[in-house]
Amino acid sequence: MPHLGSTVHLRALAAAALRPEPVPPTARAERVAIVSASIGAGHDGAAAELDRRLTDRGLTVDRLDLLDLLPARIGRLVRDGYHSMLVQAPWAYQRIYRSTERAGGGGPLARALLRTAEQRMLDALHPGTGAVVSTYPGASRVLGGLRLGGRLSVPVLTYLTDFSVHPLWVADGVDVHLAAHAVPAAQARAAGARDVRVCGPVVDPRFRPGTDDERAAARARFGLPANAPLALLVAGSWGVGPVRQVALELRDCGAAVPVVVCGRNTALAERLRADGIEHAFGWVDDMPALLHAADVLVQNAGGLSSLEAFAAGLPVASYRCIPGHGLTNAAALEEAGAAVWIREPDQLKAVLWDLIDGPLGRRGRAAGRGLFAAEPDGGPAAEIARVHATGLPQPLPLPPLPLRAAVRRRRPRARRLVATTAAASAVWACAVGTGIATAYDGPDMLHAIGHGLDLEDPDPGQTPDTDDPAQGRTPVPGQTAGTGASAPGGTAGAGAPTPDGTAGTGAPAPGRTTGAEDSTLGQAVGAGQTAGAESPALSRTVGAGQTATPESPALSQAAGAEGRRS
Repeated sequence: MPHLGSTVHLRALAAAALRPEPVPPTARAERVAIVSASIGAGHDGAAAELDRRLTDRGLTVDRLDLLDLLPARIGRLVRDGYHSMLVQAPWAYQRIYRSTERAGGGGPLARALLRTAEQRMLDALHPGTGAVVSTYPGASRVLGGLRLGGRLSVPVLTYLTDFSVHPLWVADGVDVHLAAHAVPAAQARAAGARDVRVCGPVVDPRFRPGTDDERAAARARFGLPANAPLALLVAGSWGVGPVRQVALELRDCGAAVPVVVCGRNTALAERLRADGIEHAFGWVDDMPALLHAADVLVQNAGGLSSLEAFAAGLPVASYRCIPGHGLTNAAALEEAGAAVWIREPDQLKAVLWDLIDGPLGRRGRAAGRGLFAAEPDGGPAAEIARVHATGLPQPLPLPPLPLRAAVRRRRPRARRLVATTAAASAVWACAVGTGIATAYDGPDMLHAIGHGLDLEDPDPGQTPDTDDPAQGRTPVPGQTAGTGASAPGGTAGAGAPTPDGTAGTGAPAPGRTTGAEDSTLGQAVGAGQTAGAESPALSRTVGAGQTATPESPALSQAAGAEGRRS
């Protein structure tokens, strides 16, 4: 037996002194972090409701915004630049969405930008955090990278807010993916997610079927007709898409009185009222009451508003969907039997009648309410609490970096910041510039750029439609009218019907190579990449005149971090 003061004792004492103090189990069992992104309202809305439910279970919840974790206010630059691109050239979003979908994720610029948030993410997490939940694809990429690198030891879960799952949603390193239905669960598994659990959607409990008295009170409160059938038209918090066209079609078909919610797009609400759409609202705080007043919901993006309508027992129709996730969500909702996708205008009247007072509506109401059968013990918050309490095995660490790569990672912080800012600015400029350059020529391009950078104060002499940028603009010679008109000599872009009524493939003009990196983090045209043809769903929809901008432009859906490993 070694005597006191021997080298054995000294080595033992040194090892004990250097060993870090373990985090007390009680601290781990009390705190969860939720990471979202303030682009649109859907991702933040899901995060807010998860926050409320987890708090009710006795957990302390920390809320983080991915955009705030990007350095040098790049998050705001990304959001504003992305919004400008969506308003000026919505078809470009479809090209980027499809190309990243085929590629299985974003490109190197998006990965570089997201890596700048990794250390800030670690610094923002409370030491007692026992699990981290993402409601945004970009956040999942950051958290997954930290898990793979062994820098984050607690479980990471992704709550899939959409019914369709773009590959950017599935990040290596994320432990659990939570899906609202078997359809998105299957898509997540096909994209490479290993542990996918179906636990239903998450919406505010105020969204529930209303009584006859609540219906009458809501109609009186909002000044709506007491007895006429009402079609509630929503277009997300930004009020984007061909909202004006759909509102007029709803009015003219005679199936229901249109009630339009324009979100924060007050100019759109004013224009609709000038068009004779009497019931046009901006931002509505009491959406549960407005859903109680309506007979059917018409939507174009398949986001949080659809889930809220399902919870309120309202049938849902997808019509003139926005590019990208709007089209894929419409297809997934239809596959799940939860919503009807109206692809042609001549179907609008008959389908609305059937949804309001027919077997189609009864089936839709039952399917929508059936999504919430797992609550309260099997909902997303309950699953998060279970994972948080039990923990998960820590993933194997990545192999050590080669010496050269390790040296590159030791660049000074100032140099990284400068490089990241320059990359983000260049990416944003390329993403917006490429989209506009494909649609405009000469002086029109200068006007488009100026208009896109001053969305709040348009030229008084111009009256472009706020919900359809193509309207109010005279096509350049050689272009096909529509939001996706191509440069002379090019074919019609996404969302631009050709004269025979069919959608163009989105091919660029000869000699122009159009790349596709991640749009939400401002990814731009990549050297040597070509944008592929639009999805068949887009061709069908645009062929019916459906062109719009995305409602919830997510960093996530157009900007991913590292692509999925094979």
